Amino acid sequence: MNLNRKALHVIGEYGIVWATLVLFAALAFTTPAFLTGANLSNVLDQQAIVIIVAVFATITLIAGGFDISLSATFILAPLIAIRVAEQVQSAIFMLFIGAIVGMLIGLINGLIVTKAQINSFIATLATSLIVFGLAYLVSDGSILRLPDSDMRSFATTKYLGITTSTWISILCILIAGILLHRTRFGRYAFAVGGNPEAARLAGVPVNRVVAFAFILAGMAAGMAGALNSVRTLTAQASDDFSLVFTVIAAIVVGGTSIAGGQGAIWRTVVGVFFIAFLGNGFNLNGIDPVVQRIVQGVVILSALGIEAFSRRRRST
Repeated sequence: MNLNRKALHVIGEYGIVWATLVLFAALAFTTPAFLTGANLSNVLDQQAIVIIVAVFATITLIAGGFDISLSATFILAPLIAIRVAEQVQSAIFMLFIGAIVGMLIGLINGLIVTKAQINSFIATLATSLIVFGLAYLVSDGSILRLPDSDMRSFATTKYLGITTSTWISILCILIAGILLHRTRFGRYAFAVGGNPEAARLAGVPVNRVVAFAFILAGMAAGMAGALNSVRTLTAQASDDFSLVFTVIAAIVVGGTSIAGGQGAIWRTVVGVFFIAFLGNGFNLNGIDPVVQRIVQGVVILSALGIEAFSRRRRST
């Protein structure tokens, strides 16, 4: 009986891993172009940007926050970085400026949520509109281009067969994992997301933890936006929320609770690749984009349903 219960626990705990492995195997057997070095390397490189943002956004979600402004930060940060890079033509400097811009936006979000006590979803939705508007002002409504085309090599150069962008995403995974699972801040983040009042009574600096979580997510979005511009040599203002939707989908599908207090960095990484493999398989098999959207929506709803069911079981 105990063995069956343990087996069910393992299946449930690592369900996203099994689902990703099954999807990978199915695509490998049914889609010849999938299991090739070029395709898998391309998938890995394409997901670098999403991973950089998603692993730090996971910490925000675990701490009980919900940051919709990540897309807006991703758009604005490189525009400011390019303006600054006209004087200092360096890809690393671009990433630094992008990260600083993101941290400032994250700090503002954190202060609004903690000091003004405004729901994080509503607060960051409002700041998104402001940041998107600033992006149009900074760019004058035009496409900005990096002055030095050689800067692109920073993001695309390969070391051990892996691009610099991917190495940066791996470093971000390690840093986020250590922060969340090996530091006092990480323990506090779980406590605040699980029960903020109990955490406050236990002496946890709730407001500082939440604010720092928003700063981390903003930093990641700003740096990722700058890195993306280094890869493409351009940046443009828009009202595109697609990045944050992709990030949230990966976090939720990975199994991190949207209610806060539960989750893991590895879950988000697996969630990113599950969605990436799904989309890659669709594209290789010529599936209609409309159908892709429907299936992806069903997958996200299913993940939310499973998470809600698991939460109810734990509470009984």
